[in-house]
Amino acid sequence: MLIHARRRKRPEVQMPLTSLIDIVFLLLIYFLLTTNFLVDEGIKIKLPQATAAAPQTEEPITLYVDEDGRAFLGTEEVPLAKLFDRVKERINGQQDALVVIRADRSVILNKAVKVMDIAKAAGAGRLCLATEKEF
Repeated sequence: MLIHARRRKRPEVQMPLTSLIDIVFLLLIYFLLTTNFLVDEGIKIKLPQATAAAPQTEEPITLYVDEDGRAFLGTEEVPLAKLFDRVKERINGQQDALVVIRADRSVILNKAVKVMDIAKAAGAGRLCLATEKEF
């Protein structure tokens, strides 16, 4: 009678996925909670529409002109007489500073152009008139 040696089954290597899934979900929650969502708050303006609107990638100095022609630097209203000094202060000698003018679509063009002239005189290297994409 022949006796055959029993072959042992090799233990299968299994990767434990439960801890990996937990880590992935924790990372997802961390990034969702720490991400800054950009929300423009404060001044209610309706931007003009354009078909070739493109998003800006750098941090500009933003000037708002509401429907009554009042100028705002951020959320603070600034009279046109003091706007030059405030913009010059924010530009702080930067050669190629980007200043974005967000004017309401119903504002008189002359008011928006005055704000653009003040920004250019204060040393803005580049001026941009903000629009929203037309649907």
